[in-house]
Amino acid sequence: MRLIIPCCCLAVLCATAGADTIVLRNGDRIVADAVKEHDGRVEYWLGDNTFTIPRSIVARIEAGGSPPAQPAANAAAPEPPQVHTQMAGSDELLARIIRNGAVDDAALKAIEQEGIPEQSAAANTIAAGLAESKNDLASAAKYLQNALRFLPHHAVVLDNYASVQLRLGRPGEALSSAQQAAAASPESAEAFEILGFAYYKDDRNREAIAALKKSLQLRPDDNVRNLLQRVEREASTEADFREQGSSHFVLRYEGSQAADTLRSQILESLEDDYRDLQNDLGGAPPSVFVSLYTDQAFFDVTQAPAWSAALNDGKIRIPISGIHSVTPQLASVLRHELTHSFVRQITHSRVPQWLNEGLAQLEQGMTTAPFGSRLATLYLSGRQIPLNQLEGRFESYSTAEAAVAYAEALAAVEYIRNTYGMDDLARILERLGEGQPIEAALRSTIHAGYAELEAEMTTYLKKNYGT
Repeated sequence: MRLIIPCCCLAVLCATAGADTIVLRNGDRIVADAVKEHDGRVEYWLGDNTFTIPRSIVARIEAGGSPPAQPAANAAAPEPPQVHTQMAGSDELLARIIRNGAVDDAALKAIEQEGIPEQSAAANTIAAGLAESKNDLASAAKYLQNALRFLPHHAVVLDNYASVQLRLGRPGEALSSAQQAAAASPESAEAFEILGFAYYKDDRNREAIAALKKSLQLRPDDNVRNLLQRVEREASTEADFREQGSSHFVLRYEGSQAADTLRSQILESLEDDYRDLQNDLGGAPPSVFVSLYTDQAFFDVTQAPAWSAALNDGKIRIPISGIHSVTPQLASVLRHELTHSFVRQITHSRVPQWLNEGLAQLEQGMTTAPFGSRLATLYLSGRQIPLNQLEGRFESYSTAEAAVAYAEALAAVEYIRNTYGMDDLARILERLGEGQPIEAALRSTIHAGYAELEAEMTTYLKKNYGT
């Protein structure tokens, strides 16, 4: 998830009778144990955790408890376009290649040895299609790469290859194929949609806008239009931004809003987190884009909820008005958001929300301790939200449900880490990236599906927090 106040929704579990309430300008409320104003920010506490938000979005602070804050909404990263056009292949060819629901690689090799380029390319695209249907994107990329050996300029194969590479988190490789596809098929709206997305993921907004506009000229499409509007907002806001890089990050900022010291500290903090997360989780994104905004620009670009303090929609976006150095709170937010980048890269965005959010909270140093006794009561009474209902985004939940959802997400990941180790958490992510469903990934790693995991969590919570 891309919360910037990753725990604000836990107010339901943590609030006490003597709590203070932060009333936001949009009417939402955050119930906190204590609140303090400092240097244009509002700092507040929930249990052992501390968070800050810009003072500019706060209407007033009320003493005493009141209804808790609404949970922050997920900021969904735009999904790579799915290619609907496929290379033609006969039923006879399909029957030769697909046996018992799997690709017969020996039969595929025999077809290639027959020396007919069109047939060899079509056979490999059939194999790629089956691999995609099983979420095995690495194999799909391999088959499509083979197809391009036989027909290197075939627009449909290039489109499919670019789409798969984007879903694998490889925008640079995808861009080259997308450029070739658009050149080979200049009247294809789909080709220019994929090209525009590839430019956007490669942080080339001007070229992305041109390609997306071309796609819309060829065929109106609401998804393309929404992406174009998103890129145009970002391009307009960042038109005069400068860049500063490090080994793994490209930092973009408005010159007057980010002091040299703050920028250097942010990059240093991110590089430290990058090394830690690579050690914890394994695979890592080759590069990460980070944008620093004024508070108003942040909300204009991201359309994020008014209580948000940062966001990860494929790029890490942070409002920094009034911040002059990397505070513990900002360091926590940076690590939380970077964790999402790692998870997205390793799993190719195929990760249940409870695991994604739980890991981000765990990596930023949160624990279940502030609300563990309440969670224990929920689990012991069987009133928890089942984990299989926490696979999708949490936006549709009520305030109380969302509070439980985030708390359960953290508890599940904390339990797996404490019981089986961080290596098993990394293996679960790896197996998701290989295309395994979440229950299969759990069973092949910790030998427990959802039912067993929730039973074990109940015992864990009772032992640590039960009365």
